[in-house]
Amino acid sequence: MDKFFSQRHCDRCGGDLKGGRTMSAFNLDCICMDCKAKEKQDKDYDKAVKADIDEIKKGNYNFPGIRK
Repeated sequence: MDKFFSQRHCDRCGGDLKGGRTMSAFNLDCICMDCKAKEKQDKDYDKAVKADIDEIKKGNYNFPGIRK
């Protein structure tokens, strides 16, 4: 099973993932919903989402994001 589905703590804040999890728009971090809400406030969030969509359209489903 993929680590994303089995890990218990947010890669960013260390918080519990019981309340939900998602992938960061900026990198490969598995983050909690609180961190996702904070991430959406970043000035480059829309740029990161667009870059990911563009890569998916090219067939790249393993894009590491615009920040590493």
